[in-house]
Amino acid sequence: MWFSTRVLPSLLPLLVFVVGARHLDVRDGLHFPIHARGTNRDGSIPLYKDPHANIEDRVNDLLPRMTLDEKVAQIIQGDMNGWMNFSDPLDDTKTYNQTGLEEMMKQKAGSIWGGYLTPWDKFVFGVTVGQRYLMENTTLGIPALFQSEGLHGFTNNGTIWPSPIGLAASFNTALLKQAAATIADEAEGLGVSHIFAPVLDLSRELRWGRVEENFGEDPFLTGEMGLAYVTGLQSGRRRNASTTAIARVAATCKHFAAFGSPQGGLNIAQVTGGERELRSAYLKPFNRACVESLAIMTAYSSYDGIPAVANKHLLTDILRNEWGYKYWVTTDAGSVDLLITTHGVCATRECAAKTAIENGLSGEMGGGSYTYLTLPDQVKAGTVDIKYIDETVKTMLRTKFALGLFENPYPYDDYMSTLRTPETRELLHTMERETIVLLENRQNTLPLSRSLTSIALIGPQVDRVSFGDYVFFNATNNGVSPLTGFNELLANTSVKINYAEGCKLWSNDPSGIPAAVAAAKTSDAVIVMVGTWSLDQTLLWTPGTNATTGEHVDLSDLGLVGAQLQLVQAVKDAGKPTIVVLVSGKPVAEPWIQEHADAVVQQFYPGELAGLALAEIIFGDVNPSGKLPVSFPRSVGTTPVFYNYLKGSRPVDPGQILDNGTLIFGHQYVLDTPIPMWSFGHGLSYTTFNFTDLSLSKSTIGVDEDFSVSVTVHNTGDRDGKEVVQVYITDLVSSVVTPNQQLVGFQKIDLPAGSSQRVTFPVNSTQLAVWTLDDQWVVEAGQFTVKIGTSDQTFLNTTLVVQ
Repeated sequence: MWFSTRVLPSLLPLLVFVVGARHLDVRDGLHFPIHARGTNRDGSIPLYKDPHANIEDRVNDLLPRMTLDEKVAQIIQGDMNGWMNFSDPLDDTKTYNQTGLEEMMKQKAGSIWGGYLTPWDKFVFGVTVGQRYLMENTTLGIPALFQSEGLHGFTNNGTIWPSPIGLAASFNTALLKQAAATIADEAEGLGVSHIFAPVLDLSRELRWGRVEENFGEDPFLTGEMGLAYVTGLQSGRRRNASTTAIARVAATCKHFAAFGSPQGGLNIAQVTGGERELRSAYLKPFNRACVESLAIMTAYSSYDGIPAVANKHLLTDILRNEWGYKYWVTTDAGSVDLLITTHGVCATRECAAKTAIENGLSGEMGGGSYTYLTLPDQVKAGTVDIKYIDETVKTMLRTKFALGLFENPYPYDDYMSTLRTPETRELLHTMERETIVLLENRQNTLPLSRSLTSIALIGPQVDRVSFGDYVFFNATNNGVSPLTGFNELLANTSVKINYAEGCKLWSNDPSGIPAAVAAAKTSDAVIVMVGTWSLDQTLLWTPGTNATTGEHVDLSDLGLVGAQLQLVQAVKDAGKPTIVVLVSGKPVAEPWIQEHADAVVQQFYPGELAGLALAEIIFGDVNPSGKLPVSFPRSVGTTPVFYNYLKGSRPVDPGQILDNGTLIFGHQYVLDTPIPMWSFGHGLSYTTFNFTDLSLSKSTIGVDEDFSVSVTVHNTGDRDGKEVVQVYITDLVSSVVTPNQQLVGFQKIDLPAGSSQRVTFPVNSTQLAVWTLDDQWVVEAGQFTVKIGTSDQTFLNTTLVVQ
């Protein structure tokens, strides 16, 4: 048990205010002078200032030196706008407001929001001013966490990577780890020590606007990708940091927990579920990826009627006590106030602050009314026990010591050397290629040949850079559009490009379609690019703008908006080979495209080199290797369609509406099918692969034995290619209902044409466990089917016996 009341005597407040008399009573027996709390009476260096001391010893030495106000200031987020003016993203004036600085650091000094678009040198100036004030002009010299976004790239003009759902489509954890390291590189030099990523919500409710921010629908894939991101971001040590420092930038796993499946797909709406679903699905990625993450962020929503921001079972019983998590937990922006305004479990700011800190041991982010400012008075009044504040402050101090901030919290003089480097761009190019998924390829329509006379590029996504949310204003200026990418790739060929927009993303106006059809008819092949769209963090929240995905942008229909489907159909009727490219932040439910297009390519919201990577895939310079991290429904009415549904949850007796309007009636569903168009793990290649010699390290194991799965993969085609080998397991008979199948391993391998490779997957016995009727994890005796394939295909299978 991590939290213990037995340590409370050492955690009592240093200073006790006597109301009315307004004087200070000071504890006796202190080893430091009250007038100089950052020193020791005997002249020795305080332990918390010793870079070689144990982190826990440093925390325990520092905490008793802090006043109640200083403690509360550590757990409320401040903002650089308190002393810097970032209102003009182009202004490079390096001045600051001294009064604002002092006021900010007096009440909100533990963490400082710095997520602004501003010139790098101005940002570095602001961070330096803030940290220097804390280190040199406060009694204890406690540095702050400076925070920013990094969901898919450092946002202040850093390199923008594909959105997380795209990163997940790579199924390449090693590559993601490298990508996350570059995000840390760009942030660290500027003095940012805390990044709000990764998101580990599950994409099971596809109407929800933030599907693009997740690593897909599967807990195992999400956990592995999340771990890769956390490891890549945190690995290493800041320059001149303490020898006990374990990370250079703190990752923030969010949103804890079950946030991604809101009722009706509506942002921050309630999530319905029980303990078994919580444990078996929503918590697994966090447990895998986040126990060593230096920060976690809570969710806005409620689960089973309890707001996540004040869910003692989640935040204390499970996270702190069961998992032993000892680092910083922060609420999301304004979410403590939601206890009053949305959830209706508190009537006052005092109640909200008390409820959040006592149940969650978490700090308060800005964006609300700063309810935690009521805590000092509540402690003095006896309505809040200071032990909760002390324990929360300790988690913040642990994170700071783990980052080595007490030794060096400042930006680096050579910060430019790690921003937007050629090496990062090369790595990005690799990632862009690996995230593209080939969904359909009838009669080997793709790849196209450079011997073609002309191609048509048609659609509203052709001359557009479509990033996902959590990028800053004008980030798209750094991106390569598909039109630019195709022109670059074909620059030294005789292939002519005929471009027509056809329609707008956001309009029903079909007046541009005839020109698009004309362009198609004069071309040898047609690439039609349609999909969804999001906006940067400025425009997304600006009244009067429009988007179809992103935070607080939720859908009731997963089909194409406006005239886009009409455009695709008209172009296909032109009679030329038609490749449809879906550029989107979530699955697009258009079965007509799946049934009629000659080829279909999925590009989840990409990064800066998207257009070039797409052209390379289309013309075969690169063999596609992406796989779907999320299943594609036929319509919003057939959702949810995640592959790992519980047994018995997907009866199939389909109906159909034919192209000529004929109705064929069924029952599940009357005029449709619950089977996805494309399921999790699907993705084609320009070569072919075969699988042989499936074996288990042991065909019979004990309940606590690990095992491994091995298979030989052959590239039987004439092209080099990468394949994602996937292992699924089904528990045939269990004491509770279990998923029809679940992913337990995957590995991406690169195979030259004609070659083969033996691949082995270690499987931990705990991956077979079920959450039983007795509310505990148990590996039950019985038979398990082990298969190699995708969620909707079986290439090989065998049986594992647990006894």
